[in-house]
Parts: sequence; C-alpha cells; structure tokens
Amino acid sequence: MTIKQVFNPFLPSYEYVPDPEAHVFEDRLYIFGSHDLFGGDDYCQGDYVCWSAPVHDLSDWNYEGVIYRKNQHPYKIGTGNLYAPDVAKGPDGRYYLYYSVADSSIISVAVCETPAGQYKYYGDVRDKNGHITGSDKSDYFEFDPAVLVDDDGQIYLYSGSGQKSNEKVGNPVVGSFVRKLDKDMITVITEPKIIMHADEDRTKPNFFEGSSVRKINDLYYFIYFATDISGLNYCTSQYPDRDFIYRGRVHSSADLGLDGRTTRNAANAIGNNHGSIECINGKYYVFNHRNTNRSFFSRQTIAEPIIIQPDGSIAQVESTSCGLNDGPLKEKGEYPAYIACNLMNEKIDGVRNPLKGPFITQEEGVDLEHSVQYVRNIKNGCLIGFKYFQINDVNKISVKIRGTAKGKIKVLLEEEGIKITEILVNSNGKEWITSESALSINDNIFPIYFMFEGEGSLEMLSFTIS
Repeated sequence: MTIKQVFNPFLPSYEYVPDPEAHVFEDRLYIFGSHDLFGGDDYCQGDYVCWSAPVHDLSDWNYEGVIYRKNQHPYKIGTGNLYAPDVAKGPDGRYYLYYSVADSSIISVAVCETPAGQYKYYGDVRDKNGHITGSDKSDYFEFDPAVLVDDDGQIYLYSGSGQKSNEKVGNPVVGSFVRKLDKDMITVITEPKIIMHADEDRTKPNFFEGSSVRKINDLYYFIYFATDISGLNYCTSQYPDRDFIYRGRVHSSADLGLDGRTTRNAANAIGNNHGSIECINGKYYVFNHRNTNRSFFSRQTIAEPIIIQPDGSIAQVESTSCGLNDGPLKEKGEYPAYIACNLMNEKIDGVRNPLKGPFITQEEGVDLEHSVQYVRNIKNGCLIGFKYFQINDVNKISVKIRGTAKGKIKVLLEEEGIKITEILVNSNGKEWITSESALSINDNIFPIYFMFEGEGSLEMLSFTIS
C-alpha cells in the first residue's frame, strides 16, 4: 500500500476543528473538537463534527459528519455555541460526549452506540441527589470537560477554568478540579478536588483552560493551556486526582519557548491553544490547533510526534508542516502554501513580530470543498517557512503568486540563513502566476523559507519543487 504524505493541518483546508481531543477506538483514530467557522465572529459557532482515520494510515481521513447539533441541546443558554468536548467509552460499551454550552456553568452529556454516530442528549452532570453541578451560584465554574476511564474502571471527570472573567456567569472560578463519576457516566459520587488552582499571573505557566487527561505507563498526564499563553503545558502524577507536578511545555503553535522565542518574535500567529496527547500504533502525538485568517475564531487542528522519556518527561516539539507524516516530506511536486508553519513579519528592532505580518486565509469557492486557502499580506521582509523536506536532485523551485508587487523572493534553508537562490517577482493582477528559479540542494533534511524583498503586497498559493 502506498501511503500519501500528510501535512499540517491534516484535515482538509476548509475544515476548522480546534480544541482536538484525539482518541483511538478499536483500530481508528477519531478527532473530536469544537467547530469554528471561517470568517466567524465568535468561538465554536458550528455543530460538532468528527473526522477519523485508520491507525495504520493517518493520511486517509474520513468525514464522519455532524455528530451533535447545537439545537439538540434541550434548553437555551446564551449563544448556544458548543465549547470544547471530550468523548469516552463507558462500561456499557456506549460512547459519551461531554460538553459545555457557552455562557453556562454546566457540563452536559450526549450518548451514542458508536464513536462517530448520531449522539443524543443524555442529561446534565448531577450529584446523587439530582442537583445539577454548576447550576447553583456557589458551585465551582464548570468548563472544558475531560474524561478518563481508568484501568480499574473508575471514571474521572475534569472541569474548570483559570479565567476570572468567567465569573461573569456567577460561579467562582477556582481552577481545574476533578470528581469521580458513577458507572452511569453522569452522576458525580465525590466532591470536587482542585488539582491546579486559578492564578492569572501571566508570567507563569499556571492553569488557564483546556483540561485534557491521559494515563501513560502508570503516570497520569494533565495537559492544559497556560496563563502565560505559552501553549500546551503538562503535569504528571501517580494519582488521577491529586499531587500533580508541573513538568514543562509540550507544544506551542507559535513555537513560544523554543530557541528563546517570546511573544515579540513568535514564529506564527498567537492565540489560545487547546489539545491532547494520544498513542497511535505505539507512537505518541500531541494534537493542538493554529489560528488563521488573522482571527481567534478560525482555528485548525495540527499534530506533532512526541517522545515520552523513561522518566515520563516530554520535550517541547516545534510546529512543522509535516506532523503526522512521521518524518520529512519526501516527494517532489506542488505543496500548498497553507501548510506554512512559520509566518513572520519583517524585522523591526531585530525581531519579527507576527501580529501584522502574513496570514493564512481562504477564498470561497462554488462550494466548501472547492474553497482555496493561501497566504496573504506578504510584504517586504516577511518570512514564510515550511518544515521539513528530504528531497534529492532538486533542480528548480517555483512559486504561484498574485498581487501587486515587484522585487524578489529569496529562498533560504535557515530562518536567518544565506540565500540559496532568488525568484524574481513582477505581479500586477488578480490572476495566479508562476515564477521560478534554478535550485540545487545538497542538505539531507532541510526547511524552506521564502522572504520577499521589494514593493507592494503578495499572496502565495503554492510552491513546487522539481
């Protein structure tokens, strides 16, 4: 079987599924998440959808369709948007979807016979006396549920927030907390225990949102987004409900923390991160999302392989264009520009601020599947990066561009590297044109950076290595 290459983002370019909880059920990997809309003006405006792939071929993604609609929630709360969910298989063999509705402090549950079928509303999480947790203003603020069915059959529900602004709904924000659930998957049978307190000190990696939990090699891993916006951080414990110890950062979609990067010279757009880790065919991966369209509301799922050391530690991994490909991209041919993992503005005072630089956006087609994603707002000094490639006998490189611009595109093999070739640019129109240059690469594994020098503004659809 020939397995095609996999890019980041690994779902189709028109799909916007952030907050990914990746789960392997039987022999398939399922991605459950929120559902953003391109051009949306708020978080999570779509219905829940699901994508899956066989664990032996992570290039073969199948759209499972809408699995739960906003209008299936039986009562009106705020906007009705469905926030980050999680899914677990219950002791009865059914699948339970946990979610919270925007502007509420309640965790709700839907149930289905299969991982990606049509879920039906099951009820709100409640105690054994029938009290819906979060419904009283003295209850802890509920948010971003995560569920763990442990090896001994015990079921743990994690919830909570570190954002004091969420106290607008009236419930106290205390951090992330955990309770046990009964075997019915909806009744809490223990009092909440705080595992990470709320502390909005923006200089430290304190808990902000996005609880996600896995058990790996007898350690419990708690993944979360930190108050210092540094990305996905993690803690570990020998217990599912206490004694979690901070271990570090796993991934940042903007590579914050790697090579001394801060918010002043981030490698990509900065926004919230929310994700999970999962074992697939004996290998571990971190799943996260990236921002597009210079917006917080059009996020796309990405993934990277990680290595868990014998002591349980995980070194931070960088964002790349290849992710689930399990290695560099190896084929000659055309690559879409939207798989760029680095998008940076021109240098100002020695750093590249990403806030006003190039960004990924979308041109609507006749239908969703024929929409076109591309990089926009490429001006003098901007840098577009793609990682990694392992291609021999390269003779030529070309770019498909449009816009009103004149100058040259320098091709680099390092972010601040020496030019290896340049492509002359003279574009003045709305049609895509191709410009090319001879190229010879001897490096075994390399990134490719494009840096525009000149006047005007460019858009980039793709580049071709041949």
